[in-house]
Amino acid sequence: MQHEAELHSEPRLSDLLPAIAAFARVAHHASFTRAAVELGVSPSALSQTLRTLESRLGARLLDRSTRRVGLTEIGRRFLQEAQPGLGVLAGAIEGVNEWRDKPAGLLRLNLSRTAADILVMPHLVAFLETFPDITVELHCDNALVELVGGGFDAGIRLGENLAQDVVAVPLGGHHTIVTVGSPRYLDGRALPRKPEDLRAHRCINVRLAGGIYRWEYTHKGRAVDIKVPGPIVTNDGDILLAALRAGAGIACAFEIQVRDDIKAGLLVPLLKPWWPTFPGFYLYYPSRVHVPRKLRVFIEFFQERLNG
Repeated sequence: MQHEAELHSEPRLSDLLPAIAAFARVAHHASFTRAAVELGVSPSALSQTLRTLESRLGARLLDRSTRRVGLTEIGRRFLQEAQPGLGVLAGAIEGVNEWRDKPAGLLRLNLSRTAADILVMPHLVAFLETFPDITVELHCDNALVELVGGGFDAGIRLGENLAQDVVAVPLGGHHTIVTVGSPRYLDGRALPRKPEDLRAHRCINVRLAGGIYRWEYTHKGRAVDIKVPGPIVTNDGDILLAALRAGAGIACAFEIQVRDDIKAGLLVPLLKPWWPTFPGFYLYYPSRVHVPRKLRVFIEFFQERLNG
């Protein structure tokens, strides 16, 4: 019969492991009372656990008296052979705790090149010096990639591009989008006075996940988005800035990217009253549950640097 077969079956390790660990603590303290305090159970419950273990093994492991608990010969041998395995398990558990609590491992981020340039790269060396056991992988992509499917811990995007079901953390505050051109390009040309004037110019366009970016402006409550002509289309911020500085045409960029160029006279601000401001970038990740320590410290570090 099934019940009878179960009674005579070999004991399974998964069933016995907690009792074996309890047996080792009783042997260590030579006392049910002290071992019970350490394990957080009652002495009577611990005694019953050990009796069940002896029954399952078919051997008496402990000599019990009113004053002391000692090991039988077979109990001493069993403990000697079991302790290395218990030590390995304890070490494995401690390793998990250390890995979980210590910022370490590979942190994979999916972000746009612009976000990398503006937010991450100026502070990345300081982060790596602070957390030398973390390796940061930056995957720059203008497309909106599904994080879990792509094996990423988090992403960084403009807030308007985020899905509704992610946890989003603001990084860096608001950003202004400026329109600029180089003196070389503008020499001899009429400067645009309103967004529609851009149609008479060569413009450097950006391709985003949803298509070519329509240049956005706002002025005195009026919002305008406009499709502009141009000889260059790119999805890479570095290429855009290089073409802009070389005089290929007019371009839109984040103010922080070209602020120094404007101050130095290398780029000329255009349509300044129309420049729009956006909420800025967000670091986002799939769930608040079990956020890896490496990601938590990354968020805290960059929030302090960028938002503080």
